Amino acid sequence: QVQLVESGGGLVQTGGSLRLSCAASGHTFSRYAMGWFRQAPGKEREFVATISRIGGTTYYADSVKGRFTISRDNAKNTVYLQMNSLKPEDTAVYYCAAALDGSAQFMSIMRGIDYWGQGTQVTVSS
Repeated sequence: QVQLVESGGGLVQTGGSLRLSCAASGHTFSRYAMGWFRQAPGKEREFVATISRIGGTTYYADSVKGRFTISRDNAKNTVYLQMNSLKPEDTAVYYCAAALDGSAQFMSIMRGIDYWGQGTQVTVSS
């Protein structure tokens, strides 16, 4: 079992930047495809970005493409989400997710996810 702990959320103005981190417990981090998802009030959870186990393949939602970057450091058991040019519509709780021996592509359609973090709030003021 793996535990995921997100950090880095907060309040930022439109156009600002934040970097989210997700630290995973355990010794098999490189076996997990990882991803970020978000849920705004009154809306369903949605895909933001995913990354393959070694980090060579990434997928992004159209709404964040060109503004957000997902990356991972397998030596630190951590996945990151760099968010630039933030907009009020990016306001949501952001969740980290993991899929053991999984596919970043499958995760992008919210399949095969084994673990979720507790979430971190991101608020973008206009």
